Formats: sequence, structure tokens, C-alpha cells
Amino acid sequence: MIFILLAVLFLAAAAYLVGEAATAPAREREISVHRAANYGKIRAALGEREQPFRDRVIGPTRDRLAKLVLRIHPKTTLDGVRGRLLAAGLGRTVTPTGFLAAKAAAGIGGLVLGMIFGGAGVGGAGILLFGAMLGGVGFLAPDFVVGMRARKRRDGIRAELPDALDLLAVSVEAGLGFDGAISKLIDHMDGPLTEEFGLTLNEIRIGESRQDALKKLSERADTPEISGFTRAIIQADQLGISLGRILRVQAADTRQRRQAAAEEKAMKAPIKMLIPTVLFIFPAMFLVILGPAFLNLSKIF
Repeated sequence: MIFILLAVLFLAAAAYLVGEAATAPAREREISVHRAANYGKIRAALGEREQPFRDRVIGPTRDRLAKLVLRIHPKTTLDGVRGRLLAAGLGRTVTPTGFLAAKAAAGIGGLVLGMIFGGAGVGGAGILLFGAMLGGVGFLAPDFVVGMRARKRRDGIRAELPDALDLLAVSVEAGLGFDGAISKLIDHMDGPLTEEFGLTLNEIRIGESRQDALKKLSERADTPEISGFTRAIIQADQLGISLGRILRVQAADTRQRRQAAAEEKAMKAPIKMLIPTVLFIFPAMFLVILGPAFLNLSKIF
């Protein structure tokens, strides 16, 4: 019965979407003619039927889902979500409201799927159990994805920082200002660090002070290397120290940190390889080496 209801629901939704897609050109043409006929006149806002499907349905639904997540988790704020999206490199493509709506939609979808699977496989108790489990997984999955992207982006920033600081130091020593050196860096390098420097340069160009722009860079990147770099540049500006020398020191320091991090990962590799070796490789080796011996012993006895 549940599958029949879901099939009818999906069929109705598909018919509605097909109808919207089929009538979209006619609506757009009607709206264009209406606008041309009333060009230059003050008129009221578009009626509900004249608005596109995105503004009539998707936008309000997204806002309601985002408010639902904020109600369920009061500690979540739009500013906090925006900071996490920026740290993951998604701040320009995903809005905080859209992210919260995606969380709610994934949670509801997981709840429905869990109830269907639980009802089909286990019964009454399984509906609640599987629904709660898959609903929680769907609700937390967007946070997990954003966290993974943020960690990957931080690792990329750490890897690119020494070379970027070398280029900045060479540019400053050649006579360019700090803003010009960042512009040269953006032209010759590519990656997450370059994107962050580009955003910082744009903030400086629109009138924000260099100190505030660098502090925002440190908050977005959220790595010790970037924090140390921004503090050093701010202090150099305040004390009148040569930027070229500061950048050279920072480049050497970050390169040493990158080498130490690589050595640390290399030291951890044998320990991480121990578990799959014991579980998967040793049993196969024992089977190949000792298997014929056990077969011969079984024939003897």
C-alpha cells in the first residue's frame, strides 16, 4: 500500500513538473508582452501566477526548511553556517539558507526511506528505528561533506603557502607594493590559497583596511600558518618593518612546518598499515604457506 501511494505521489509530481516545463515558454512570452505594453509605467508587483516556478515554490519552500532547521538546532546561526561554507570554498555557490534547506530535505528524505525500508523488512518497530537512523544520517550528511571539503581545502592552503610567500617576497623586493604582489600572485598561481588572496585583494580595493582584510583571511583559512602570516604582516605595517624580509622568514618557517607535517605522516604510515596487513594480508599468506602442510598432515593422520 505504501509503495502504491508513493508511486501515485511521484506520478503527480512528475505530471506537475512536466506541465510547468511545457507552459513555461508561453508564460515567459506573456510576461514579456505585458512588460512591453506597460513600459515606463509604475505598476504593481507581478502576480503569483506570473512569477517563475523558482520564486513561487522553490524559494518559499527553501526558507521554510531553513527555519525548521534553525528551530530544531537553536545554536546554529546563519553567520556560523556562512563561515563554514567559506572555509570549505562553497561561500560563493551555496547560501546559508540553501545549505540549511538541504540539511532539512536530506533529513526528511532519509526519514521517509527509513520508514519504507523498515516497514518492508522488519515491521512496526523497524519503521521508527530505520526512519530515525536514516533521517539522522541524512540530516548530518551535509555537515560531514562540508567538513571534509574544509579539511581538504586547509591542507591545500598549507601546501601552497611556502611557494606563495616566496613569490610575494620576490615581488615586494622587486619594488611592488603588497597589493601589487598579491595581484601578481593571483596571475601566476592557482588553487584555494589564490582564491583567498583574491578575495582579500578585492576587499582592500573596495575600501577595507589591510588589517581588517588580513584578519578576515585568517578567519576564513583557519590554519596556524595563515594566522602567523597575517599577524606578521599586520605587525610589519604597524612597526614599519621591511615586508620582504618578513615574507622570507615566513616562507622558511612554513616550509619547515610542511616538512615536519610530511615526516609526521610518514611516521604514522606503518601504524596505519598494520591493521589491514594483519586482517587481510597475513591470513592469505598463512593460507598459501601453511595450507599444503596441513593437507599433508591430514593425509598422514
